[in-house]
Amino acid sequence: MDFTFSEEQQAAVEAAKAVFSGVAPDGVPSPALTPGAVAEEFDRPLWAKLAAADLLSLVLAPGYGGAGLDPIALCLVLRESAKVLARVPLLETSAVAMALERYGDEELAAELLPRAGRGDLVFTVGANGRSGHDPAELAVTARRDGDRWVLEGMHTGVPWARCADRIAIPAHTPEGRAVLALVPRGHAGLTLADQVSTSGEPLAEVRLDAVRVTGREVIDGEGAWEWLRGLLATGTCALALGVGEAVLAMTSAYTGKREQFGFPIATFQAVAVQAADRYIDLRAMEATLWQAAWRIGSGTGGALPATGDIAVAKIWASEGVRRVVQTAQHLHGGFGADTDYPLHRYHAWAKQLELSLGPAAAHEEALGDLLAAHPLG
Repeated sequence: MDFTFSEEQQAAVEAAKAVFSGVAPDGVPSPALTPGAVAEEFDRPLWAKLAAADLLSLVLAPGYGGAGLDPIALCLVLRESAKVLARVPLLETSAVAMALERYGDEELAAELLPRAGRGDLVFTVGANGRSGHDPAELAVTARRDGDRWVLEGMHTGVPWARCADRIAIPAHTPEGRAVLALVPRGHAGLTLADQVSTSGEPLAEVRLDAVRVTGREVIDGEGAWEWLRGLLATGTCALALGVGEAVLAMTSAYTGKREQFGFPIATFQAVAVQAADRYIDLRAMEATLWQAAWRIGSGTGGALPATGDIAVAKIWASEGVRRVVQTAQHLHGGFGADTDYPLHRYHAWAKQLELSLGPAAAHEEALGDLLAAHPLG
């Protein structure tokens, strides 16, 4: 089997590295020292650079001005963005754009997707529902009223909601079917209440009070929301991998310079073993990530549905990124908590990603249910 990335995917990584090379992880106030959000907006200058490098159109079809690449390419770029804590809605915009292209109205796609690829339009998505525990689509009801849909309910913890042009709202119909509505941010009946993430980024509670949207603004294709939900989860795993790799590199550099008893502490067996364990975590996070991204992008069948591979990736990402940053803090000693040093920022991002992914035990239970429903062998 050939596990190497294609030339196009490798080119996307190189382009991403070039764009993100100028990003400073401490470019905004520290979340540890800021009572509210660290900034009201995402990094618009960086967003423009991503657009100029064709990284915002990476996963769009050539007909919409894109390169037509797959979720693996998106995850490769997301991993690079997380290494520098890039404050951009790259995952949300790209994932919703891919769902619109795959399942949505062709006229709406032709109207919105080229703008998204140029960086002129930003998508976000409510994936947490009311609490982050129950399925997100159950938080909002969607019913037909003539040629329109009426939406009622709320989503919490929606990233970049005040900056996005369209908010993708998963909802359920009276028949129990999941649909996805692309609601303009300033639409009548839609209100936002400010929230702040663990990493200090702005979130919002999105309330919908008899919000009426046109039929073409609702993606009701079979499996659309489930596919988008899987892509968002896999992209979050890619972000966790990028954060973990950056943190382990910082720890390696620090322990190679920090001396005790006349020797770098990296030469001590207890330090080396802990670092090696975290390296193993990262390699497991990486392997399970690419498996999940490949299943989503290719649609290839397997012994289990793609949700099984996504669950395994989430287990490793949620547990792995937490272990990596905890070990890093331990090996850095008090220096790791210094707010003039960027490690505490990575710790905050890792905790937010862990919370977004959810507890590993829940994914293990879901995986067990899949195994029970699809006996192997």
